[in-house]
Amino acid sequence: MSFIPDITAVGSMALDTVTTRFGTHKDCLGGSAVYFSMSASFQAKVGLIGVVGDDFPKEHTELLKAHGIDLEGLEVVPGAKTFRWSGSYLNDVNAADTHCTMLNVFATFEPKIPENYRKAKTLFLANILPSLQMKVMEEMGSSCYKVCDTMNFYINSARDELEKVFEKADVIFMNDGEARMFTDCPNLITAGKKIMERFSPEYLLLKKGEHGALVFGRNGFIKAVPAFPTEKVVDPTGAGDSFAGGVLGFIARNGRLNNDNVTEAVRYGTAMGSFLVTAFSIDAFRDLTLAKIEERVEALRFLSK
Repeated sequence: MSFIPDITAVGSMALDTVTTRFGTHKDCLGGSAVYFSMSASFQAKVGLIGVVGDDFPKEHTELLKAHGIDLEGLEVVPGAKTFRWSGSYLNDVNAADTHCTMLNVFATFEPKIPENYRKAKTLFLANILPSLQMKVMEEMGSSCYKVCDTMNFYINSARDELEKVFEKADVIFMNDGEARMFTDCPNLITAGKKIMERFSPEYLLLKKGEHGALVFGRNGFIKAVPAFPTEKVVDPTGAGDSFAGGVLGFIARNGRLNNDNVTEAVRYGTAMGSFLVTAFSIDAFRDLTLAKIEERVEALRFLSK
């Protein structure tokens, strides 16, 4: 019987070299689709769509499979190299200094959706080209719950295409800097309201890193959810995608977001981000359990009373 995921996730898969004050890790597992899928896998069945070269270590694909992530949608290009990124967080733990980006196979990525993945109830579009996000949305059809993320590069370079994606999205993720850039508005509450008024998604979730997240609905601002106080931030790479994975994992277990459960979904996202940053790459997820996640969510409920 074909695997039918709860969530179809489309995004990058990468080999990252990251430097923080805790050291340098070379060619570690990264990419938006990887961080999202690993995070969501604790609550949901995920089908991952991405592309790598044949230099992508087998141990990484085995780790993804061990977490129940289906890789039928993964394309391996013979004789080609995987997307690589290197950066550091020595100046600001909330903003990476990029040293080198080699797109390699990701430069010509054309998502191929397995037929069974089209039956997923939820679609997550990580920060890939907006034109590709739109193509996947159209191929998935109208019945799935469409959730998208973006990045400042596409706000600057492909704004028209990005706006078309936002018009079709049910939920939009952005970080605080992207929201300010997109609206040319320094106040996040005003920026969030402008985005909601312009595109009218069901929800807008604004990520603020160590300062938590803001939740907006069609009737305006709903709630500010605090971050979990984490003393040791080893590597923040992928924290936003891990946040999205926690939110959508909750959706897979509890159905589409509504005003009663959106804050709880954001707590799950916050919990996943807080675990992720305590180690390099996805190492913090290797031995994590749903029980530990729910303990942290309970702590976040207490913090946000």
